[in-house]
Amino acid sequence: MTPELTELLRSVRPADEAAMQAARERQAQLTKPPGALGDLEALSVRLAGVFGTDRPDPQGVAVIVAAGDHGIAAEGVSAFPPEVTGAMVANFLADTPAGPGGAAVNALARSVGAQVYVMDAGVAAGLPEHPRLVRAAVRPGTRNLRREAAMTRAEAEALILAGAALARQAIEDGADLLIPGEMGIGNTTPAAALTARLLRLDAAEVTGRGTGVDGAALAHKVAVIREALERSDVTDPLDVLAEFGGFEIAAMLGVMLQAAASRRAVILDGFVEGSAALVGVALVPALADYLFPAGECAERGHAAQLAHLGLHPMFRLGLRLGEGTGGVLAAPLLRGAAATLREMRTFAEAGVPTA
Repeated sequence: MTPELTELLRSVRPADEAAMQAARERQAQLTKPPGALGDLEALSVRLAGVFGTDRPDPQGVAVIVAAGDHGIAAEGVSAFPPEVTGAMVANFLADTPAGPGGAAVNALARSVGAQVYVMDAGVAAGLPEHPRLVRAAVRPGTRNLRREAAMTRAEAEALILAGAALARQAIEDGADLLIPGEMGIGNTTPAAALTARLLRLDAAEVTGRGTGVDGAALAHKVAVIREALERSDVTDPLDVLAEFGGFEIAAMLGVMLQAAASRRAVILDGFVEGSAALVGVALVPALADYLFPAGECAERGHAAQLAHLGLHPMFRLGLRLGEGTGGVLAAPLLRGAAATLREMRTFAEAGVPTA
């Protein structure tokens, strides 16, 4: 492990317990019946632990969309061809009448005032130069994980550090809530392989439709993942990432680690993001303190990820697009949770009798 990555992992500390206790005590005094704000109350306490104050005030929201291609796509595990990855990167960057970017994540980000960052983490297509595109690729796509390791350890670590660097930039630009997002045709296959190995589950328990495969195509996808898992028995988290992961998954892990090291909140979107979180929490358990899952997505295996991480989704909308879209939708919920803790008056402050 590189010294830089070692230091990044060491920088992730548990949430501030004193701030969380103060937040719980404040919650008990706010002008409402206990528990009346439901899950927002628990979210506000967790945010207090992240930001180290019983009156957290998260402001900027950043979505970091890492894009990468996958050698496993050659095995027919996706309903779409690999060329879609590069085309979607162009869509993320396109100038439209509504503003920068024509994809779902761009539209949703504009609706909540979030900043979108786009990273080439390893796209196979030739991408034109663009001022809003961050170049971090070490190779144009991973190798075929059914046949060989998707990445070397060095390549995986390089993309983790690239994701961390872009997260630092977003934080310098004002982000308090960071949303790792992804684009990569075939990437639910490495995500399922990572999940199966790290949770010690059979591939069929965590492999879903991805872009829409079903029936025989889904059975084939499960078989491909089983063959990959049989090929290597690695269990070290970084080795698992290198064997079965993807460049964009490694980059998203870097975003999460840097956000936690900088005491910022991470909003998890869906299944592919969840696979990166599993690797991260296996490396440094305190990372889980900084993870806020947006919703339980429609992809099979996401519920198992969240259960293992001990996290509860904020909503269930049947999303399975990726890009960080669900995470963007969750940002106002977290801001609202923080606002209630920060801005509501206590019974004593409001002069409201409690009995």
